Amino acid sequence: MSNKAQSKAIMYSHPTCGYCDLMREELLEKSIQFEEIDVSKQPEMWEEVEKLSGGDRITPVLVNSDGKVEIGFRGIGCNYNT
Repeated sequence: MSNKAQSKAIMYSHPTCGYCDLMREELLEKSIQFEEIDVSKQPEMWEEVEKLSGGDRITPVLVNSDGKVEIGFRGIGCNYNT
């Protein structure tokens, strides 16, 4: 992921993660534009999640439009490390 600012946030999610649902709801309530990447449908994106999270397979991961990375919903997420 580039350090350049992007036009909208990117949320990495997994369908079995309830914290992803909470983050999605909050983003929609705040009218924050975001692209959602479902890592269950795009498993190659786990590599990006691992880079952003320091090596963990965790969701949700949000990359804000300013490039700031948030791990989990308010710091809590679902761990998919095997």
